[in-house]
Amino acid sequence: MTGTSGLRIGLDVGGTKTDAVLVDDIGVVLARRREATGWGPDAVVQTILRVVRALTTEAGIAPGALRSIGIGMPGQVEPGTARIRHAVNLGVAHLDLRAQVGVVLGVPVRAENDVRAAALGAQALRARLLPSSAPASLAYLNLGTGVAAGLVTDGELWRGANGAAGEIGHISVDPAGPLCRCGQRGCIEALAGGGAIAARWGRVSALPVLDVFDAADAGDPVALALRHGLAHGVSAAVRVLILTADADTVVLGGGLTALGERLRSDVVAALEDSAAASAFLRSLHLADRLELLPADSPAAALGAALVGASGEPERGRQEVLVRG
Repeated sequence: MTGTSGLRIGLDVGGTKTDAVLVDDIGVVLARRREATGWGPDAVVQTILRVVRALTTEAGIAPGALRSIGIGMPGQVEPGTARIRHAVNLGVAHLDLRAQVGVVLGVPVRAENDVRAAALGAQALRARLLPSSAPASLAYLNLGTGVAAGLVTDGELWRGANGAAGEIGHISVDPAGPLCRCGQRGCIEALAGGGAIAARWGRVSALPVLDVFDAADAGDPVALALRHGLAHGVSAAVRVLILTADADTVVLGGGLTALGERLRSDVVAALEDSAAASAFLRSLHLADRLELLPADSPAAALGAALVGASGEPERGRQEVLVRG
């Protein structure tokens, strides 16, 4: 076990589970824990406290000995704070994690939107695994119940003027497409979001998108249309991210990426189809810039730990990303 002076915890608090990692001062994951997430602000706080205490017990330290705690959550996060708003999938309208967690544990706490935290973690993992080809810019496209993206440039998150950078799920790419919950038709999320696909599939299943792919392989026409729409939506999101931010790499993450190569190959085919009639799109090599986050990756929790580290005045985020 490394020394305890630089230990940090990062938590990815999702609607169904909380994934947490204990990392050392250079971002190496030392321990990992998952638990079901409670519903509502009080239960969310208790989940976080329980997971932090379990990880610190495993490390043989008191929670107050941690250098920082970073928390990634859905919803809106006030920049530079740990105040969360509108985390509807958790039943949270308002929550100050610094007051509810940091004060209780005696540890500095920072928070970030979960997708943006995952983008930072994906960049750090890629830099560690492929140090000679680490991209200057990376877009992380989260494919889960909904669709959203996070952008990292030179190791720093790009949040935009009002913190809305990467909210691409409600860009309409097919005016005649399916109705989206936002009121538009043919949004990327309406085509590629797991929740929208499950609703349109309409069959009871623990893994509806997997069922869609299996049924499509068997020739089911409804499943084939849904699978085609998913590839169309994801490929449109990739084009948006590259054409607007010119990201070196687009990494696919989120629950739908458990489909693995079946998903990636469909998206690559859709990207190649869109580029067939355009020399400009072909010149961008869209398919070559697409990567899939490894299964069971701790990217979101690791990114949250790095967010926590970014608030320390004596050690910036960039050092954590490049050392080791």
